[in-house]
Amino acid sequence: MATSTVEYLGGLRTKCTHLKSGSEILTDAPLDNNGRGDAFSPTDLVATAYVSCMLTVIGIYCGNHGIDFSFGKANVTKIMMENPRRIAKIQVEFDFSENNWPESLHQRIMKAGEECPVAKTIGDNVELMFEYKF
Repeated sequence: MATSTVEYLGGLRTKCTHLKSGSEILTDAPLDNNGRGDAFSPTDLVATAYVSCMLTVIGIYCGNHGIDFSFGKANVTKIMMENPRRIAKIQVEFDFSENNWPESLHQRIMKAGEECPVAKTIGDNVELMFEYKF
């Protein structure tokens, strides 16, 4: 069964629809690639999905280990390269400070997130830089 549909709307925009929920995401080409930058670009979604997956897996890990996880935020920066045009680097600043986790959990939390399915899919094709605030 299909997961989603993607419809080209013209003007370098698409509408992505999640079939089970009906949730929609609009994309637009970025300013540096002939677009208006009015929405997430497809490569923005890749970088954002990476971090969303990490936070989700951290949530699963915490739930499975009885660890309270009530706060997590991240700033995501995607850096492109040319020839071929692709994502070169994803920089992420995580903030978990409001969870008040003991230092003994920090490495386990980081490891859980960094082994998420999107990380395994992207592999070594993108340089990653993570900063964690606990």
